[in-house]
Amino acid sequence: MHARADAAAAAVRAPRRPWRGLAGAVAFLTIVPVRASVRSVSPSDTAAWFPLVGAVVGALAGGVRVLCGSLVGATVASVLAMIALVVVTGALHQDGLADTADGLGARGGRARRLEVMRDPSTGVFGVLALVAWALLLVSTLAALDGDRALRALAIACALARWAALAHAAATPTARSDGLGAALHVGRRALLTATLTAAVAALALGGLVPGAAAIGVAALLAALSVAFARRTLGGRTGDTLGATVAITEVVVCVVLLAV
Repeated sequence: MHARADAAAAAVRAPRRPWRGLAGAVAFLTIVPVRASVRSVSPSDTAAWFPLVGAVVGALAGGVRVLCGSLVGATVASVLAMIALVVVTGALHQDGLADTADGLGARGGRARRLEVMRDPSTGVFGVLALVAWALLLVSTLAALDGDRALRALAIACALARWAALAHAAATPTARSDGLGAALHVGRRALLTATLTAAVAALALGGLVPGAAAIGVAALLAALSVAFARRTLGGRTGDTLGATVAITEVVVCVVLLAV
């Protein structure tokens, strides 16, 4: 987490090179190895690519669901798809979800919650949050056929990264350091990301399902902003990760329902 925060902070000093933004987003959001120089891309140029990278990540996990579905059944294939999603992102968002849940469950004020979220160990609330996330995602993917699961994951992962950007843009920082403080989202980057995520949702999901997915992602982004402001005084890297993880699974559930 701190290494990625340092990379994002160093990007402030880098010249704008939009063509490198995609590689920077890949380095920021996944474990895919990229050249060290790419990690100094401008945060705004990197952020604009978040939904596209998210859609590709979701499509990769969905591809696992499709390829394995006919071999081992929908349930096992869904578990493998979830594992692929976690592995390719380095469990970055699940770590944020667990830490945020632990902070929410801690007794005390904002300082105490932030202190608990800093603790590298995972408490009972974090474990419960991860178990709930995994069970809900796997059961949802298992209820969808392969093609729909692939499209649902691509849409959900694209919108989840957009929701994190909206969260970052609308929420002040709770700390002066860390990923939450390092990631600043400009208006142009947010607009580009919004258009990319919306096009992906509508193109892959169709008008009604796509619009429903966009609506719930926007609602979750707004709720995450209100939560972070009220309970922590601002955003952290953990609240960004939690926003991604929660939006992913809820959007998949909504697409199943629609």
